[in-house]
Amino acid sequence: MYDQFKKECENEINLQGADPELEKFSNRWITEVNSYKYSYHFEWLGRPIIQYPQDIIAMQEIIWSVQPDLIIETGIAHGGSLIFSASMLELNAACGGPADAEVLGVDIDIRPHNRAAIEAHPMFKRISLLQGSSIADDIIHKVQEKAASKQKVLVCLDSNHTHEHVLAELKAYAPLVSEGSYCVVFDTIIEDLPKSMFPDRPWGPGNNPKTAVWEYLREHPEFAIDKSIQNKLLITVAPDGYLRRVS
Repeated sequence: MYDQFKKECENEINLQGADPELEKFSNRWITEVNSYKYSYHFEWLGRPIIQYPQDIIAMQEIIWSVQPDLIIETGIAHGGSLIFSASMLELNAACGGPADAEVLGVDIDIRPHNRAAIEAHPMFKRISLLQGSSIADDIIHKVQEKAASKQKVLVCLDSNHTHEHVLAELKAYAPLVSEGSYCVVFDTIIEDLPKSMFPDRPWGPGNNPKTAVWEYLREHPEFAIDKSIQNKLLITVAPDGYLRRVS
């Protein structure tokens, strides 16, 4: 019965993804709610997570299916995503997953009040922090050292959203991703939003995480966009950003 249910869901998801009017409707909704900073209004276990609930659910499904023993995240902000990932690893461990799985967070500026709140959280036992630019050689080296001893690595990129920066992150961290796992590039939705939404930002349409993903994939066939995720979510900040390592 479960297999039949899953097959029905897959067919329905494919139909959703093939409906251009549904895609337009979803993008219009995203454009409208962004003016209210919609993604800023959610928390995970007491910390602001700054993600869409739909993407949080997608990440839960990925973390469960992959069973990573290391999640690398660039961009920390208030720490909600780190807490989320750590709590998912805690649940995995309780269900027989990797007992010592951990999260590594990288940010160029970990503000003292955010660091204090993260370090005081019960889930900090699975978290380590690195302060510095995610594309600096010394930081990349430290992350590579951490990943070298791990079996299954999952990467999430959510720091500076310019094309150049995200492309550099992809070149540095995507190779660390295990086969069958994911490199998730957030805020690719910027490419699909009006330029007027980013008046004080260095990124916008034509210069953003999605354009970086497209360029990276041209030379890296070991990754493929998992369209089934965005087709399922419909509302996501990461269209074309769920990259699965296929070889």
